[in-house]
Amino acid sequence: MENELIQKASELRNKGLTTGEIADELNISKDTAQWLTLQMTNKTQKTNKPDDFAINWKTIGSSSTRTRYISEALADLTLEYGKIDAIVGITISGIPFATIMADLLDAELSIFQPIKHMKTEHSTNKTISGTISNNFTDTKKKKIVIVDDVITSGNTIKETIKSYRNQGATPIAVTVLIDKKGLTTIDGVPIKSLIQIKKLG
Repeated sequence: MENELIQKASELRNKGLTTGEIADELNISKDTAQWLTLQMTNKTQKTNKPDDFAINWKTIGSSSTRTRYISEALADLTLEYGKIDAIVGITISGIPFATIMADLLDAELSIFQPIKHMKTEHSTNKTISGTISNNFTDTKKKKIVIVDDVITSGNTIKETIKSYRNQGATPIAVTVLIDKKGLTTIDGVPIKSLIQIKKLG
């Protein structure tokens, strides 16, 4: 499995993907993505492997029917919050879930691109935030639910919450397919996950 991930990470890097995009594509942390890509270039150098779990949900993502079922389950997690004005999909993997959830919940759709996906010198700058797409709804003064596939560190969710609050939106919940951190809240916003991974020991 490790060699397969190293090969996939190397292929994605050769296609021009950033470390953040590789992390999202393989559903791993940015540290793990960086470690994997370094393994191809520094075969003789020994580095400490980050503590992480690789998540492969291709059996869901390759089927629109399964994606809809998962989106229905994620939408169900939000019902306790009443009427939602907008669903925010985090690129890339949160968008399919968010699109279907917006339809199911009769809500508007917003898209957020985190800084880790940006191919600039700013992509590692923690003081700069990602981008809310202008091609979708304006979320000012609206109750929103943020949707992503996997929480690995929680940093992307924090960035998203901060960006939307700065735009005048009220994040009331985050829904994810898998939470690898075992979080219940981020910056005061409840986390609702279908699957929560907790490392023992």
